[in-house]
Amino acid sequence: MISPAPRDAWNALLAADPDSMVHQTPAWADAVRTATRRVDVSRLYVLDDGRRLLLPLLRRSPLPGLILDDSHPSPWGHGDLLASGGVRPSDVRLVLTDLVQNGRATRTRLLANYATAATWEAGLLPGVLRRSGTAHVLDLDGGFEQAWNQRFAKSVRTAIRKAEKSGVVVQRSTSGELTSTFYDTYLRWADDRARESGTPPRLAALVARQREPLRVFEAVAAELGAACRQWVAWHQGEPVAVLITLVHGEHATAWRGYGRKALAGPVRAVNLLDKVAIEDACDAGCRFFSFGQSGGIAGLERYKEAFGATPRPTGDYRIERLPLARLEALWYRAEAGMGTMLTSAGPRARRRATPG
Repeated sequence: MISPAPRDAWNALLAADPDSMVHQTPAWADAVRTATRRVDVSRLYVLDDGRRLLLPLLRRSPLPGLILDDSHPSPWGHGDLLASGGVRPSDVRLVLTDLVQNGRATRTRLLANYATAATWEAGLLPGVLRRSGTAHVLDLDGGFEQAWNQRFAKSVRTAIRKAEKSGVVVQRSTSGELTSTFYDTYLRWADDRARESGTPPRLAALVARQREPLRVFEAVAAELGAACRQWVAWHQGEPVAVLITLVHGEHATAWRGYGRKALAGPVRAVNLLDKVAIEDACDAGCRFFSFGQSGGIAGLERYKEAFGATPRPTGDYRIERLPLARLEALWYRAEAGMGTMLTSAGPRARRRATPG
């Protein structure tokens, strides 16, 4: 085992694993490191038969003696295991055994995306904590025309046509030039939600900036380059909805998106953004488009399913030397209480592709 993993071996494994996604790239790890000051502790395994495995892993130490390793620093997205020819249950068992026996971290958190979750379940070790999730994924087999005609619901096609007739214009960038527009729209969206819920605007702005710092979007755009696609829907000269998709290999992911309800809703701007992003993923040769997890919110699930997306399992696994899961749950519950106005919004607000 070699740690941190050499970049040439990392890039070679990306090409050798048919299920590799953007969250498993060294560029993604660099973006997280830039924005959060974590340390790269990725692990490269060279097996006796010549196959190689690589686990993207980042470390932080918020308190002396407390070491936290994550393949998925929340709320960034899945790291997951890479393997020559694809991940096998035996690969999962090998890596978990090594982390249990030789790992230094107080807690190690690993996530399996929708392409590998079943394999992780088959290779899971006793004592590893697990929590399942669900991501909605659209199969792009056959290209965009087939998705439009056979998978999009009639109501979705009608909404998209309405957006086009209403004069909604979509701008796309792969250079990061729309970062400030994206972030400003996000803050305006948070302000809209605050006014609806009666939350003081200053508190809403503070929570919004804390939950989604500008440096995160700047780092992702800078490190990923063309793999990060920024989208802005304009109506009457004003940005009304925004979206960021991440594209790598056969997989595209809707990572972040926000729509200003009063402005985007009547003209169906969010539907049009999703449509052009899906078409772009098809043009890039992707076979899958992930809308991310829905958190069990029925309305959000229905929205994604109207585009033809179907639920796929994901996995969240932890190796703990101290019972930190309960403490983290309490922390996230407190944070959610402060940010109610952010988490109670419509589908575009909650589309976090954390789960693959």
